[in-house]
Parts: sequence; structure tokens; C-alpha cells
Amino acid sequence: MFSRLRSDIQCILDRDPAARSRWEVLTLYPGLHALVLHRMAHWCWGHGLKWVGRFVSYGSRWLTGIEIHPAAVIGDRVFFDHAMGVVVGETAEIGDGCTIYQGVTLGGTSLYKGAKRHPTLGKDVVVSAGAKVLGGFVVGDGAKIGSNAVVIKPVPAGATAVGIPARIIPARTASGGDSSGTGRKFEAYGITQEDDPLSLAMRSLIDNASSQEHQIALLWQAIETLSAQPGKKDCVPGDAATKECFEAQRLTELVGK
Repeated sequence: MFSRLRSDIQCILDRDPAARSRWEVLTLYPGLHALVLHRMAHWCWGHGLKWVGRFVSYGSRWLTGIEIHPAAVIGDRVFFDHAMGVVVGETAEIGDGCTIYQGVTLGGTSLYKGAKRHPTLGKDVVVSAGAKVLGGFVVGDGAKIGSNAVVIKPVPAGATAVGIPARIIPARTASGGDSSGTGRKFEAYGITQEDDPLSLAMRSLIDNASSQEHQIALLWQAIETLSAQPGKKDCVPGDAATKECFEAQRLTELVGK
């Protein structure tokens, strides 16, 4: 028990730059308190003391603002950062090393008792603030879920899910390497500037339009040169755009660099 507690404290020190000491983490971090109380509630639930388990869970919710059903399964080194308003459903499973921020819901979409209604998170998954993961599917190891995303389908290992409903961005790997994210640098809130597919698509369209305008301008310049030769009639229309005027840089800044 104490070994597991030391591991939980160390994972918080590793991931939260605001954590200054083990004593501070032990006494002032509600995410750690919620984990300890959940293990008590889970033990009671597993030994048939279901009302006691729910009572401990209810007390934990009142003390920490984090609601975890006593039947939920939570692995080692899980970090609930801030985590006010987090809800973890009955059949949810959270793998080792996951990070869950405030306002996250691991919820269900089915009303059938005994069914797998809540998601399973693999190892080292990051679920950002306000995200909702709804359904009995699997979020693969090393996956990232962006802030306020609504995820209603499985997320492959190492991929990123952003948007409402969530769009899946496959993991970027080098020559087919492991996409699980093992050994990569921890990314707070699980999202980077390169993870929004809408921005990526818009930037690609801007680059393509800019390239086409450049080619058209080159064609008109070539026609203008030919028209200037002796004996050639002027075939360049007066409104021909012989100079580029597409503001690619400005549009790129608008959609985000």
C-alpha cells in the first residue's frame, strides 16, 4: 500500500511543476486523496460491502469534487490534475500512467445493467480539461484527447482526438515505428499546435491557392514577354494579374500557425 502511495506521489511530482514537495502533494492534492479513498471504496465493493463502498465514494466526492464509482478500475500512477468535476462511471477502466484534468467525464451511453457502458483507457492516456469520453470502447495506449472533445468512438494507440464530435488524428511515426508514445515527452493537456485537423486542412488549402496564383502570374508574365517581341500583337488582357496578390501569410495567421 505504501509503495503504491509513494509511486502516486512521485508521478505527481514528475508531471506537475507546481508540486514542490512530497508533503505538499500528500496533504494538499485532492487528486491523490480521491485515489486513496477510491481504493478503499473499491475494496469494499469487491468484498460485497456495496453500500459502504458507495458511502466512501460519496464522501470522497464531497471532500475532493471528484466522483469515482467504487466499481471503476484504476491502475497505478494515475494523476487527477486539479480534477474538480471529474466523473468516472461504474464500468470505466483507467490504465497505468494516465493523466486526467478537470471537468472530464468517462461516461456511458447505454442504460443496460451489467453491460460495459463506460470507456477503457489504455496506458499513458492524457484526457484534457472538459473532455467527454462516452461509451464502452477502448482508448489506446498513449492516446491524447483534446480539451472539450466529445469522444464517441475508439481512439487508436498514440492518436489524438479533438473536436465535437471528436476527429481522430493518427499518430505520427517514423518509418512505421511504435505509435504508442512510449518514451515521448509528456505534453500537458495532451494537445499541440499541430493536432487540429481543421487548421491543418486550412493551411494546406492556403498553400495550394498561393501556389496556383504564383503559377498563373508566371504564365501571364511569359505571355507579356512574348507580346513584347517585334511583330507580335499585344495579347495580354488589361485586367491580367501579372503580379501575385494572394495574402497567404495573413490567412495562415488567421487560422493559426
